[in-house]
Amino acid sequence: MTTEPRDPGLATRKRAVRERALAARDALPAAARAEKSARITAALITLEECVCARCVMAYVPVRSEFDTRPLLERLLAAGVVLALPRITGPRVMVAARVTDLARDLVPGTFGIPAPRDGLETLSPDALDCVLVPGSAFDLEGRRCGYGGGYYDNLVALMRPDCHRVAAAFDVQVVDEVPAEPHDLPVHLLVTETRVVDLRC
Repeated sequence: MTTEPRDPGLATRKRAVRERALAARDALPAAARAEKSARITAALITLEECVCARCVMAYVPVRSEFDTRPLLERLLAAGVVLALPRITGPRVMVAARVTDLARDLVPGTFGIPAPRDGLETLSPDALDCVLVPGSAFDLEGRRCGYGGGYYDNLVALMRPDCHRVAAAFDVQVVDEVPAEPHDLPVHLLVTETRVVDLRC
């Protein structure tokens, strides 16, 4: 399990990067976010890593995040097995299968829509692709999350060949995200203007 950075200086730098990126994202007008989200979705649905995956884990957007809902509906319509995160304990999250967004989501931890109780929980090694949220990303694949460590812990349990894809607005791409050796980078970064393959 990962924990908060042991180096207080690293924690401070991460917090600063997170705050700047979130402020830039929040400053985007709603109409601009919607237009940029549509461009990101259009790019994601052309990615082989997404369209050829049998089982995808994604997330429901909160606050000013990229709007994943059109992508989620496309995946479900295509017959993809879709999992969304459900928090079950401190820094512990599971991948719960959903088949209908309206029926299967209820208010969860922190008020974030989450899969209701009773849905199938998928093993992390069943996932072929995971859409990883974050506050900031850099062009080395490093990710700054929201400080809870939930995704770090779950992603560490996934197969090495599970594609880790980040979708974010250009304003969230920074020069460098402070990271520790155990932090797992994303493989692909998708923004409204580019798709960056970070595996090379």
